[in-house]
Amino acid sequence: SGNWLLVCSVIVLAHTAHSCPEKCLCHKASKTADCKNRGFTEIPARLPPEIQILQLQNNRIWRINPNAFTATPLLKILDLSNNSISSVALGAFQKLRYLQVLNLTRNLIHYIENKTFSFLPHLKELDLSSNSIIRLPETFGNSTGNITLLSVKHNKLQKMERILLESLPNLKVVLFKDNPWQCNCNIFGMKLWLESFLYRGGISDGIMCSAPGVRKGKDLLKVPYELFGACALRAAPVPPAGSHHQWHGSEQRGWPKHGPHGEPGDGGRGGCEPKARPRPVSLRHAIATVVITGVVCGVVCLMMLAAAVYGCAYAAITARYHKEHLGPVRQHGTPEEKEPFGSSMA
Repeated sequence: SGNWLLVCSVIVLAHTAHSCPEKCLCHKASKTADCKNRGFTEIPARLPPEIQILQLQNNRIWRINPNAFTATPLLKILDLSNNSISSVALGAFQKLRYLQVLNLTRNLIHYIENKTFSFLPHLKELDLSSNSIIRLPETFGNSTGNITLLSVKHNKLQKMERILLESLPNLKVVLFKDNPWQCNCNIFGMKLWLESFLYRGGISDGIMCSAPGVRKGKDLLKVPYELFGACALRAAPVPPAGSHHQWHGSEQRGWPKHGPHGEPGDGGRGGCEPKARPRPVSLRHAIATVVITGVVCGVVCLMMLAAAVYGCAYAAITARYHKEHLGPVRQHGTPEEKEPFGSSMA
């Protein structure tokens, strides 16, 4: 009877391990575990290993343990929106090699560490919107190059590393709105990247400046290159050899305006703001315009003078011709011709 009890216990444990958590609804046909609105404070245990969609939105989950998803390696869609997650442990998602969509919106995340999303080679959509993120890393992790949609809207980002954006070569849509973007030297690299991204057919909601004051509410793409003239090229590194990025024409025109070295002291002045400098190029253009206008006016005046001289000479010659040839004819006319003239005088 002891052996029979042991066998029964193993069967019960095996069934429990593969059954749906008590508060969740599991659908075998769609391979979905519906665990939303259940008051969970952490990832529930004993999830069916075959599920591909896990809905955990609208709970009170505040942390994600490193091995939370070890038992569900086939997940493709993971929805953790509207929870209380403040940080994500490194490697928390690394077992999810088939994950395609990760939704972390409406949480309390303040920053994302380097390589947080490593080893997610099939990840297509990463939504980090509506958090309190103040910093993003230089890379989301190894094998994240297939991300096509990235949303960081409704956060507290002042800048974003250009190297992070360039590490996502398959991006098609990127959403930036409602962040306090600082449109100074630190964002110049993003300006160049965004122009190139849009030129290649990418979709974005744009970057609206929050500071400095003179640029508040302005579209970063419409801030002239000249205002970034004092920024060091460290904000816009040269692409690596063999890079296949196409550069927008305005980018290429912008490069020569920035010397290889920033002006002394740029890094220490309020937010890298460029100095107000004279615009010699515009001055030279103005002088050239004045000179050309003067020459044209002079030529026109000379032409008018020549026309006047010619007109006077022609008038004098005509008068002389009439005097010499037509005068005698009138003097030797017949009395009949002269009579009306005389009678009219009477």
